[in-house]
Amino acid sequence: MKLQKSIAKHRASILASIEHGLSNGRIESMNTKIRLMTRVAFGFKSPDALISLATLSLGGHKPILPGRR
Repeated sequence: MKLQKSIAKHRASILASIEHGLSNGRIESMNTKIRLMTRVAFGFKSPDALISLATLSLGGHKPILPGRR
């Protein structure tokens, strides 16, 4: 019953999402990765290190590291 009410309430949005092929999956994936990085960065002394880690990991720029191809 609760599911049916939720679907009826959000019907227009659900249909628009299906019609246009939209999804928030990528955003949710990015949020999960940032939460994981936050746990990894617990011992960092400043939030700048976490921001840099997130930017490098999720920003799309992949610099070539020395000694690696």
